Amino acid sequence: MFLKKNNHISNQSKDLKHRFLHILLLALLTSRAVAQLSPGDLSNAHAKLEGISNCTQCHVLGSKVSNDLCLDCHKEIKSLMDKRAGYHISKDVKGKDCATCHSDHHGRNFDMVRFDEKNFNHSLAGYKLEGAHAKVDCRDCHKPDNVDNYDLKKRKDTYLGMGVICLDCHDDYHQKTLANDCTKCHGMDDFKPATKFNHDKTDFALAGKHKTVDCKECHKMEVKNGKDFQHFAGVPSKNCNACHDDPHRNQLGSDCKQCHNEQSFGSTSSLGRFNHNQTNFTLKGSHRKVDCRDCHKMDAATPTSVFQDRLGVKTSECATCHKDVHEGKFGADCAGCHNEDSFRKISVNKLENFNHALTGFELAGKHAAVDCKKCHTADSFTEPMPHNTCAVCHSDYHEGQFTPQPPKGGVPPDCAECHVEDGFETTTFGMAKHEKTKFPLDGAHVATPCFACHLQEEKWRFRNIGERCVDCHEDVHKKGNELDEKWYPAQDCKTCHLTESWAASGSFDHAKTNFQLKGKHTQVDCRACHVSEDAPPKRTFTGLPADCASCHEDEHRGQFEKAGVTDCARCHSFEGWAMTDFDHDKTRFKLEGKHVEVACEKCHVPKEMDGVVMVQYRMEGFECVVCHK
Repeated sequence: MFLKKNNHISNQSKDLKHRFLHILLLALLTSRAVAQLSPGDLSNAHAKLEGISNCTQCHVLGSKVSNDLCLDCHKEIKSLMDKRAGYHISKDVKGKDCATCHSDHHGRNFDMVRFDEKNFNHSLAGYKLEGAHAKVDCRDCHKPDNVDNYDLKKRKDTYLGMGVICLDCHDDYHQKTLANDCTKCHGMDDFKPATKFNHDKTDFALAGKHKTVDCKECHKMEVKNGKDFQHFAGVPSKNCNACHDDPHRNQLGSDCKQCHNEQSFGSTSSLGRFNHNQTNFTLKGSHRKVDCRDCHKMDAATPTSVFQDRLGVKTSECATCHKDVHEGKFGADCAGCHNEDSFRKISVNKLENFNHALTGFELAGKHAAVDCKKCHTADSFTEPMPHNTCAVCHSDYHEGQFTPQPPKGGVPPDCAECHVEDGFETTTFGMAKHEKTKFPLDGAHVATPCFACHLQEEKWRFRNIGERCVDCHEDVHKKGNELDEKWYPAQDCKTCHLTESWAASGSFDHAKTNFQLKGKHTQVDCRACHVSEDAPPKRTFTGLPADCASCHEDEHRGQFEKAGVTDCARCHSFEGWAMTDFDHDKTRFKLEGKHVEVACEKCHVPKEMDGVVMVQYRMEGFECVVCHK
């Protein structure tokens, strides 16, 4: 609290002191001693600040001239200092008060700047004068035309506002076609020549005759925007024909360097670099080693006709240049057998393209993939070979099974009658041909694959494999002693079965048994009566009962039973359960009068009998009161 109180008293003392000085200053202003207090008139530059009331524009009350107040007015100097640029941040000035160099109150005509142009070290201003710049008068550069700032431009004899790049003072001769950094090419002594420019660092390094060509030959002069202008940027140089006429009229492409060099157009020492692949005739193998003159007639050629004498010749047209030693027997496509490395060397890979049909034996199917040497075992591929039948090359896989037997005899059939060239597995022996054999295919046999019958013990057999069913199929009836052979003599399955399916009924005459099939029984599958539903199922053909009750359930629960037997046939027929044979007059209650018209179900109604609900047909009594109440 004591310290705060003392500080408060100290601040009050300062305020009283300032008030006293202001009162004293006002008193002096009203007196005649004003002229005696001023140290002297201000210079013309500060004349507007004359008068005791403006002192604080430059002076801090009770202290000296303030640098900050100077810079508040001279903002252009402060701006440079803030950027750490210009003379006032140099080692000769830095740390000094403004008044040290620029004092005032020495009269109106006093020069505050006192600038010594002759001895001024321009490097201190941040721009060293070099070359021709060192010889130029200051005012040739420091003039309003070279000052960008509008306020500084109006000042007389100012040295402020100057830029440091070349184009701040010099016109852009290249008119924005090149970069702004002129010193990359030019020195400070003179614009011409561009001593720092190195043509090798451009996209077009000078070589050969190009080194002695005058720049203007490539960099043309013209007038642009009313001024002389020389092209340096964007000069085409990728191809020679950008500057030179093409005497070949673009017949050989635009890359002249493939044949010519920069020493002379007449020199063709680079001819070996020509990319022949850009033509329609790609050089391969030995063609690459052939001298151009061996194919092209160059002695009397002109620039427009040179290398044009083989136009349109394809790489496959060997006979255009080479003699056909085969005399046209194998066509004109030499590449089908030979390659460009050597005519004497026949490439197996090349032979794949050979058109074998020219020999009279066209390769198809599997033959197309066979190595030539598999068939052509001699040293020469052109030596004739027999090829009229398959047996000439292939052994008889069937081991004579198809050789005609005596007494007919004859020549065995060729493999081509059944097989195709896509593979022996594929056969053309189909249904039509099988019909002509001893065993025509029908029914399910049509869908049976060949191997099911003919591939026995991993060997194909086509002769003497049997013609009866039991030759291929097991006789299950004989194995289980289920059926007497008299019903299928000589185990002829077709007596009962059809080739469409084992389940299908054949031509068996059931009337020869003790149970003739009639009506609905003719439509019942044999298995329904003869095969049980047990697991495994049991087949029964003998000893089967013939009465209805043995197969059908008696839904009347013995109402029509006589001597323990219910004869269904007394009422029902084999066509269905309808009572076609029932005669009510033969019962104990003969229908008469209106009873004839009454529906059966009116009298014979469901009734629970012995715990089971069923239709009652056997009546206990026939008195009228039983039905009529």
